[in-house]
Amino acid sequence: MREMNKTFFLSHGSPTLSIDEGLEARHFLQSWKEKVLQDKPKAILIISAHWDTKYPAVNSAPRPSTIHDFYGFPDRMYQIRYPAPGSPDLAQKVRTLLVDAGFDRVGVDTNRGVDHGAWVPLMLMYPEADIPVCQLSVQSHESGAYHYNMGKALSPLKHEGVLIVGSGNATHNLRELNRNAKDGIADPLYLEFDEWLRDALLEGRYEDVNDVARKAPHVKRVHPSFDHLYPLHVAMGAAGERATAEQIHTSWQLGTLSYSSYQFNSSN
Repeated sequence: MREMNKTFFLSHGSPTLSIDEGLEARHFLQSWKEKVLQDKPKAILIISAHWDTKYPAVNSAPRPSTIHDFYGFPDRMYQIRYPAPGSPDLAQKVRTLLVDAGFDRVGVDTNRGVDHGAWVPLMLMYPEADIPVCQLSVQSHESGAYHYNMGKALSPLKHEGVLIVGSGNATHNLRELNRNAKDGIADPLYLEFDEWLRDALLEGRYEDVNDVARKAPHVKRVHPSFDHLYPLHVAMGAAGERATAEQIHTSWQLGTLSYSSYQFNSSN
């Protein structure tokens, strides 16, 4: 079995990524198997910003449904299905690793499907939908360090061929989306945060990233809630303490929505 020596954080942006042929981020994800990760994973563990729970939870449905957890979008988006199989075995392994690492009350949801934070990027990355998918929740009331440690606990899964993906957004404040902004043009305040995050990751300043709530500029405005940022911390932690980071994509939509995405290269 080929190990996965990389973990990833992907900015999934707007649900319209599923249908908007003109978005750069869509083209990036469609080139995934050719340009980013040629090895086919045994399974995918995806940490989605759109499943926010009090305690960690994993879904274990053998055939998870496609959840359309958005409103007011074109009708055809609600017809999309991502019929990838689930992985009850992986769900149990995730639970065991987290419990053994001291995370209490880890739940296993036998009914929950995959939300758009998971299936929108995956339908572009792996359109065949033939790789088992397990989803893990975030706890937005906790800290970056909490989620980093969660990732550290899950790191052994890489050695079993599991691809670990955090799916959120480098910036996320829906109240400040600018419908008049041209794609590719960023609000200066949001750009400053995005560049701080990029530099901290590429320079290996993971302690600063874990303390993002105090260290990053404009953080409370760019992330009124940290649900869309914490998947990054899980991916970062799962790569290991000596991991190096690469920015594998960046683009902007609606002025304040960054699609910056990162690859973490594990050293173990």
